[in-house]
Amino acid sequence: MRAWLERLESYLLGVIEEREKGKRAAALRWVLKQLSRLFGIIVQARLRLYKWGILRHHTLGCQVLSVGNLTVGGTGKTPIVEVFARSLAKQGRKVAILSRGYKRKKPPFWQRLLPRIPFRGDGQQPLVVSDGKRLLLDSSTSGDEPYMLASNLPEVVVVVDKNRVKAGQFAIKKLGCDTLILDDGFQYLSLKHRLDIVLVDRTNPFGNRCVLPRGILREPIRNIKRAGFIFITKSDDNGAKELKDQLRELNADAEISECRHCARHLEDVYTREQKDLEFLKGLPVAALSGIAAPEGFEEELKRLGARIVHTKRYADHHRYTQQEIINIINDSLLKGAQVVITTEKDAVRFPLIERRDLPIYFLRVEIEMLTGAEAFNDWISRICFQ
Repeated sequence: MRAWLERLESYLLGVIEEREKGKRAAALRWVLKQLSRLFGIIVQARLRLYKWGILRHHTLGCQVLSVGNLTVGGTGKTPIVEVFARSLAKQGRKVAILSRGYKRKKPPFWQRLLPRIPFRGDGQQPLVVSDGKRLLLDSSTSGDEPYMLASNLPEVVVVVDKNRVKAGQFAIKKLGCDTLILDDGFQYLSLKHRLDIVLVDRTNPFGNRCVLPRGILREPIRNIKRAGFIFITKSDDNGAKELKDQLRELNADAEISECRHCARHLEDVYTREQKDLEFLKGLPVAALSGIAAPEGFEEELKRLGARIVHTKRYADHHRYTQQEIINIINDSLLKGAQVVITTEKDAVRFPLIERRDLPIYFLRVEIEMLTGAEAFNDWISRICFQ
């Protein structure tokens, strides 16, 4: 079933991006276009209901920041969340990251049913991935991004629950937090945000400019006017003047910064041994990924001097089995690879393998600000000391 769903996801993505040809794909695109129109109407109606007060925003009496996207898929959100959380924690804030735990392993049906029974109090408590002192859950239980954030931010609380109002209340009352960061929260309107940070991918800002399911937009482009801070991710030294001008027309007040994801080092998935990036120069490698935009990862390996002799791509958030890892190692050996390189997000989904005939490293990536660093630091100071 999992393999079938991943093939279906890949096919639909090909239809949306118009890589799939033929009458069936064209007919499906027409159907998706009509559904997109309906989806756009629903999205705008929901926004108006919140604006008119028919649907209610909840306030929790503390600083609430949202980091999110207009689009689905790889804008590089997790490193940005990490930068904000680390910066706020260094300024003395007790930070909690609230995540829905996308594609995490669901508990058994009876455990999900029990909290719905009347007279059982508040129901099931949110999952605490990290209490700011200890890592408490694995990636399958918590989800890839929450586990990765909790691993890299030992001083920050990470809580997972679909209901992030409940998760925020728990973080404040039980864990003493005074600042909440909503991971992927731009569309989560139940909890009032003080600041909306929106990420825009320079390499593919808005896809084909259609909303789901015909395109990759979660809501119309004009809604970026709600953002208080816009990060243009995956930028380079040439800048993104045209995109910045376009964003400025849509939102005259937001701060706009450009940043890029920079590789820092390689780290062994199993032993945590680190290697400098020089290690990749001229090295025959196998590139393994299960992320939304694998092309950027593979291009980065080439830029660092690696010679990619084998590539294996899976659907976003693919959870690997032992047999798949063994097969990847064997195929890589046959192609002459001396090492397998994957992403940090993939590494948290790897099963334990006792015998490894090839070393497997992930690329540790961090954010580098290209423009707008002063505005970013100013925002952090204002959040911390207001």
